[in-house]
Amino acid sequence: HEDIGILGCSDSDGEMMYGLDGEELAYADFNKKEMIYPLPRFIDPISYVEGTYEQAVGDQQVCKTNLQTARKVMKDYPPEQDAPSGVMIYTRDEVEFGEKNTLICHVTGFYPAPVNVSWTKNGQKVTEGSSINVPYPNKDGTFTQISRLQFTPQLGDIYSCAVQHLALTKPATKIYDVQASGHSDPGVGPAAFCGVGLTVGLLGVAAGTFFLIKGNECS
Repeated sequence: HEDIGILGCSDSDGEMMYGLDGEELAYADFNKKEMIYPLPRFIDPISYVEGTYEQAVGDQQVCKTNLQTARKVMKDYPPEQDAPSGVMIYTRDEVEFGEKNTLICHVTGFYPAPVNVSWTKNGQKVTEGSSINVPYPNKDGTFTQISRLQFTPQLGDIYSCAVQHLALTKPATKIYDVQASGHSDPGVGPAAFCGVGLTVGLLGVAAGTFFLIKGNECS
C-alpha cells in the first residue's frame, strides 16, 4: 500500500490532503472549516481523529512561513510550468435522457497545481451543482484534478468544461454533446448489423454456387 499526506500553501490558498493507494481519503476544506471525506460510504472509508482539521490550520501557518523563506532562497530560479497533458469529459453513469447523472472533467499532467475548471450549458456558464477536488499528485511530480457537474441529460443540450492553467495561453476546452452521447435510435444498430450479416451471407452463397459449378464441370 502507498500512504500519502500533502501539505501545500500559497498566498491565497492552502491544502492538506491524506490519500491511500491513489485515492483521496480526506482533505481540509478551509472555507467550510472541516475535514471532507470524498469517498462513498459503502466502501467503509477511514476517518481521522478529532482535531485533524485544527492541526491542518496550524500547519498552514508553518507552510506560509516556509514559503516566504523559499522564495528568498530561490528567487533567481525560473518556475517550472507544465500544461495539462490530458483533459477528458465523460459521464459517471450510462446516459438516460431525463435521469440525473454526473459529468466528470478529468485533468492530469499539469504543474504547478491547481487548475481552474469552469462549466457551460448551451453556451451559458453553470456553477450550481459543480465541484472540484483538491489536486492529487502523480508519480512523475505532476498533478491530477477532477471537477464534477450534476446534470440531467436532455436531447440537444451541449456542455463544456474549460480548463485554465498558468502554462496555457488559452483554456483547454472539452465538449459533451448529449445528442451524440445519448441513446441512439434503437433501430439503427440492429438494422446495420443485419445489413452486414445479409451481405456476408449473400457473398457466402455466391461463393458456394461458384465452387459447385466448377466441381460439376470437372466431373
